[in-house]
This record gives sequence, C-alpha cells and structure tokens, in this order.
Amino acid sequence: MDNPKTAYIALGSNLGDRNGHIANVLESLGQTAEIEVTRTSDIIETAPLGEDQPKYLNCVTEIKTTLAAQDLHKRTIEIENKLGRTREEKWAPRTIDLDILLFDDQIINLSDLTIPHRQMHLRSFVLSGLYQLDANLRHPLLKESVSELAARLNGGDFTFNPDLPQLISIAGLIGVGKTTLAKKLADSLDCALLFEPYDKNPFMPEVYAGKKQLALDSQLYFLTSRIQQLNPQLLGAGQIAVSDYVFDKELIYARRLLNETQLQMYEQIYKPLEPKAARPVLVIYLRDSIENCLDRIHKRSRPYEQKIEPQFLEALNGDYEQLFTTWKNCPCIRLSLAKFDCRRDCDIDYLRKQIENYVVADGSRKNNTNC
Repeated sequence: MDNPKTAYIALGSNLGDRNGHIANVLESLGQTAEIEVTRTSDIIETAPLGEDQPKYLNCVTEIKTTLAAQDLHKRTIEIENKLGRTREEKWAPRTIDLDILLFDDQIINLSDLTIPHRQMHLRSFVLSGLYQLDANLRHPLLKESVSELAARLNGGDFTFNPDLPQLISIAGLIGVGKTTLAKKLADSLDCALLFEPYDKNPFMPEVYAGKKQLALDSQLYFLTSRIQQLNPQLLGAGQIAVSDYVFDKELIYARRLLNETQLQMYEQIYKPLEPKAARPVLVIYLRDSIENCLDRIHKRSRPYEQKIEPQFLEALNGDYEQLFTTWKNCPCIRLSLAKFDCRRDCDIDYLRKQIENYVVADGSRKNNTNC
C-alpha cells in the first residue's frame, strides 16, 4: 500500500448481535483492498445518548488507507447499509454506527462529512478508545491531546443542545481572576456577561465584619440574585453568555459560612430554587496559589475582604477541588495561572477557540491574534 493515510473510525452498536455487528464491520473494512485494519481498541459498553434505548457496545479502530476521506466515508455508509442501519431518526437505536473521527491531520468541512468529527471531543468512550490506540494523538483543530480532552469530560458524554442557553461559567477561588477573565471572554466572544453581585449585597460587609447572624441573609441574597440572572428564558436558547461564577459554589459557601440552623433553613430554600437556574454547557476552572490569590485580594482593596485569612482560602480550595474531581455536569477546562495569562491576547484567543468547540456556534466571533 503506497503512501497510506492513517484514519480512526468509531464503531457502535445497540441492536441485535452487537458483538457480531462490530466483528462484521472490522471484517468488511479488512476485505476492502484499499484498507488495512491495524489496531482496534477494547470494546466497552456505554449508556445511550438517546433515552429509552439499549446500551451500546463501542470501540475505535485504526486503519491505513489509500482512499480519499470522501471515498472512505462512502465505504462506511455501504457497510452500515449492508448491516441494516436505518437513518429515519437522530439518536435512534442502530445495528451499527460508523463515524470517521480523524483522517491524518486533515480538516474537512463538507455538507456530508466533517473531520475531525464534530462531537468526538464530547465523548469519553471515543477519547478513551483513541488514547488506547495512540496516547500521543492530538485534535487537529483544538491542538490538544486526547488525554487532555478526556480529562475535561471526567468520564461523561455530552451533546450540543441549541435549545439551551450556551452558558460558560468561570469557577475558582476568591482573587483568582474570574471577573477579569469573564470580561475578556465576553468581549472576545461578543456575548452577554453576568457578574456576581458582590458589591450590591448589603449584608456581605457586615458578615465579613463578624456579624454571623446576617450570614443567612447574605447567602439568600446571592441565591435569589443568581436565580434571577440564570433564568433560562432571559438568557435565551442558543445564546452565549459568560458568568464570573459557577452556580454550584452556592453550597460551598453556605456550608462554610452558615451555622447548622442557618444551613438547614438555607437548604430548604435552595432545593426548590436550584432547578430554575440555567446550567453551564462549559466550565472554566481557574487555579492559582493561595499566596497569589491573597495578593490580588489585597491589591483590589475591597474593605470587607481584607481580613480573609489563608486558612479560609485553603478550605475553599479543598471544596472546589472536591467539586471538580467528581464534576460530570458539563465539560470543564482546568487552567493553571502558572501557564495561562488572560492579559495576553494569544491566551484569550486560545481559550476562545476551545470554547467555540463546546458551544453551539453562531458563526460570528471576534478574532484576537496579537501574539
């Protein structure tokens, strides 16, 4: 085979003899003169993306081929048809599903073929198969390794949903730079910006001054403000917005600042309100040292923050780490400020390009490339 290209194909089946269908696909690919099946990942069972369906068997196969990408696509459709694939309904059960994930490092955008696969970076079962075959693989558009892309999903599988607000939430410690980054991203993405209402909370300075009896009032002020801000109808289906907080921090701070009686009352109010808030489609989790966060807190000179102790930030940092260790609500991009600097246009441009692959794109974006 002269000058073959390397391609990766995802295989999935959730109807009939699932193992048999996958075996038949690999045999059919191998019997094609222009294709050599070189390696195949382990077959794993996964939950369907659609509701009320049988579970899938999935794997990824690596091939060498002299076919052009479009001709390989035609061949995969022929194999699907031969094995009884039907196409009447999206996310419907299927005997076999074949998706070309990567074709060398080519980027292809045709009406019937997109490579890299448009949603491969949202599927843990795809990324784990790719990693097993070649841990050094990088996404041609995102310029990130399959291991990094998999870490963002934490074992979850996600889809684009244009019916939801495309909310991007920035999380991290006090003083880590959430608001600064939110402003930069909202400008770069030309989208709505939601600020945490710190300066409007009338109870917060009193709480930081030691009036713990007002802690519940302060937390309820934040809770009701965020529920109003994150109203899905106000944000709009398919509309991008950036918030300088993640809603899930509510319970972190409530558990740190409220006494047992206050927390019980708070949770009774929180539980029925929580489902009313729009959930993010992507979280950016900023991380930095406690010392750097304290330095920023002192420099911005909010009077009520000046008594914050390192021990309090250490405790909050542990809470955030625990939250995002088990996070499966949406993809999460973790950024270390030892490497990322939102004052650099090239860093913002990098992050904007990452974000555009996790939200429903509208085709209109600003482009900052001053680096």
